[in-house]
Amino acid sequence: MMQDRYRKRYRVPTASLRMRQQIALEAARRIFKTFDPGQELSGDWLEATSTGDLYTAKRKAAAVLGHRVRPGDLPSDAEVREQLIALARSPSLAAQETDDPPEPEPDAPVAALAEHLDRFAIYKMRLEPLEEFKQNPKIHPEGDALFHSLQVFHLAREIRPYDEEFLLAALLHDVGLAIDRDDHAASGALALRGAVTERTLWLIEHHTDLSPRRERALSARLKRELGESEFAEDLRLLRELDNAGRVPGQPVDSLDEIIAYLKGLEHETYLDE
Repeated sequence: MMQDRYRKRYRVPTASLRMRQQIALEAARRIFKTFDPGQELSGDWLEATSTGDLYTAKRKAAAVLGHRVRPGDLPSDAEVREQLIALARSPSLAAQETDDPPEPEPDAPVAALAEHLDRFAIYKMRLEPLEEFKQNPKIHPEGDALFHSLQVFHLAREIRPYDEEFLLAALLHDVGLAIDRDDHAASGALALRGAVTERTLWLIEHHTDLSPRRERALSARLKRELGESEFAEDLRLLRELDNAGRVPGQPVDSLDEIIAYLKGLEHETYLDE
């Protein structure tokens, strides 16, 4: 009873949003400083930043900043990865004192990230957090958003095995769920700008517009834009595959196998014929 009597008095307060952002930034800096600046930031580097590494960095960051934070209130792995992206875009931030998280530079496109990370590393960084995103089982009985994305890619590859732009749209269409679930199509396209082509971006940005579950009806202008687009057929196909890629237990390749397949397309000669 005495323990219960004094429990509230010593309870660690819930971490504020600003505190979480500070911890995420400091954790990202600790990870970023372990990387060899003379080496390209690649998928191998991302592999090295495991969930265990991220958790250790977050705990150390909280201690360095003097924050007492419950494990459940630490920033998510996705939040730390977002700060890693900001550091990759502006490496000089890694040497600055931790205060507030870096603000995006005005009018600075996310394309700047591609100068520091190879595009396949960006794809993997954006996709991995989807494994923690659990979806509505009535609409997505297959499970998490990453498994859904792998299914959609599998279906797309059966139909268009060499159309890399379309395959990437199928694989990456839901990456925005880990950024802003309320507008994941737009946020996903913004996060990938500079790492994919305009065709792929357009498909990702509009992949929910043809959904039967869309809350708001399409405006006449948007209907006309979608219908007249040179990518209209692609969008309809992506919509069909998005609906079909929701099968529980469906066999799919791993994310690493899919990335390897996409890398292999770079060496295909059919595009030059």
